[in-house]
Amino acid sequence: MPLVTGIIRRKGFLRWNRRMANAFRGKNGFRKGFNAWLIAPCGMNCGVCRAHLRPNNPCHGCRDAGQNKPKTRVKCALRLCRKRRGRFCCGCPEFPCDRLRHLDNRYRTRCGMSEIENLKLIRDKGIRKFLGMENRKWIGKEGILCVHDRKYYRTSGSVGG
Repeated sequence: MPLVTGIIRRKGFLRWNRRMANAFRGKNGFRKGFNAWLIAPCGMNCGVCRAHLRPNNPCHGCRDAGQNKPKTRVKCALRLCRKRRGRFCCGCPEFPCDRLRHLDNRYRTRCGMSEIENLKLIRDKGIRKFLGMENRKWIGKEGILCVHDRKYYRTSGSVGG
């Protein structure tokens, strides 16, 4: 699976993602962790989503709106929001908005994670530190822990290297 799976037509964005993807490559070109492309504008790490981890017809993450994505992701109001400044919702003057709070509450209740906390970490510590924390939190010898079903998934090249 390629590290950068699509193009967003914002100046500098693709270059930034290639640089971030290269920072997380292992010896033989496989990923040794998550890359910035997999972090959605809302703060969700798409790399731990069941739709991304499934072996057949996996979703390529929220930033790649065209490939193998359910309609709910294609039409996601947070992903399409025009008020956001920058790549993430934490750059919005209304952060956190009601939609983000609603999503965050659902993920806190059902999955034990918080998009708002993720976004605060990205804003305060930067994307590289955040990705390092996500790698330690979700990737183990067994594979990648899925946030939705709490099962480990082994994907080719995504764990180890």
